[in-house]
Parts: sequence; structure tokens; C-alpha cells
Amino acid sequence: MKNKIYLIAFCFFFISINFCFSQDFQNLKNINTQIWAPFTKAYETYDYSLFASIHSLNLLRVSGDGKSIKLFSEYIEGYKNRWKNNKRTQTISFRFLERIANNNYASERGIYKLTMNVNIAEEKSYYGKFHVLLKQENDIWKLIMDYDSSEMYTINEASYKAAFAIDDFEKY
Repeated sequence: MKNKIYLIAFCFFFISINFCFSQDFQNLKNINTQIWAPFTKAYETYDYSLFASIHSLNLLRVSGDGKSIKLFSEYIEGYKNRWKNNKRTQTISFRFLERIANNNYASERGIYKLTMNVNIAEEKSYYGKFHVLLKQENDIWKLIMDYDSSEMYTINEASYKAAFAIDDFEKY
């Protein structure tokens, strides 16, 4: 009888752990769909409205390189002005060092790669380390804090490649 109780307890524990991990994986999948896919599309299409839509109105934007902190309106207005008449191609991609999520909040750290003038002689890539905090607002993930830095230009292609792919959920 004692062995059956231990077996039942172990099974319950194992199922609970698997359920928790699958919950996290689903949250990460939702974050990829609701944050990182539109973030990338906004950069590639210079769509500041789409970019604004993934950020909370209570956003804090911190630039380590720029030594500045901006609120939502100032941050988005900067993108609106910067992207207004831009004709060059660009893309941005993300790889991750750490992803922690529950049903309400998430913390994600990683490396981004921003490439300007894609597929032409003037192509150039820039790298940075980021840390974002996200919150569910009306069942939609929103960025509430976005920090990045090139760490004195030490973040590079090797840093980027060493981080984990956006869909490599097994690492978390």
C-alpha cells in the first residue's frame, strides 16, 4: 500500500512538472507570435504603428549606450520620425540567453542582430544585448521594459551565434 502511495505521488509530481513546462512553452510560443514576430515585421516594413502596438503605454525604454530612459510616447515618436522616409532595407533577429515566463509576466534576455542595407554592398550588421520585461495586458503580451546595450561594442556575431534560437524552447 505504501509503495502505491509513493507511485501515485510520483506520477502526480511528474505530470505537474510536465504541465508547468508545457505552460511555459506555450507562453514562449505566444510571446514569439505576439512580440517578436511583429517586432521583426515592424522593423522590416518601417511600421511604427505596429511597433507601438507591442509596447505597453507604461513602457520604460532604457538605452545603455545612450545612457537614457524614455517613456512610451517619446520612444515611439523617435521611431515615427526615424522611419518616416527611410528607403534602405533592414532586418532584425533575436537569439536568447534566458527566457522566463509564467502566465502573467516574462523576462527575456538575449542578443539581437540588426542588419541595414540588406543584400547590397553597403550591408552592415549591428549587435546588442537586450533584456525585456513583458506583461499580459488583456490577454496580450506587451513590452513593459526594454533595455539594450552593445556593451562598449563587445557584442558581435560570435555573441549572437552563441545564444539560443528563438524557437529552441528546450533550453528553458
